[in-house]
Amino acid sequence: MNDHPAHPAPADTEASPAAQLELLRLLEQHPEYSQRQLAVALGLSLGKTHYLLKAVLGKGWVKAKNFRRSDHKLGYLYVLTPQGVRQRLQLTQAFLLRKEREYEMLKSQIVSLREELAAQTKAQA
Repeated sequence: MNDHPAHPAPADTEASPAAQLELLRLLEQHPEYSQRQLAVALGLSLGKTHYLLKAVLGKGWVKAKNFRRSDHKLGYLYVLTPQGVRQRLQLTQAFLLRKEREYEMLKSQIVSLREELAAQTKAQA
């Protein structure tokens, strides 16, 4: 009998590019963070953070190196690999492009709503 719950289908577990980007950026700034610290900084559950971390480790974007913490417990340093640095750059470019498109759409909606509001205000006057 298997004591582990069934794993979701791969399509259900694919980490979002935005989450991957945030994790890579955070690891680049704080390679010494524990999974718990990463979870807090990302605003995610420990389980989701563990999943994201395993995903980037599995893709070869990050390497985990053992080190001793001051309290004599083993910890890890999470170091971006050259592939991880390239991937972070690609994710950043894609994220920026998506946000710029969203910004342009929002600007267009704002102009349209202002025109609609002005027309309604003029009609009531």
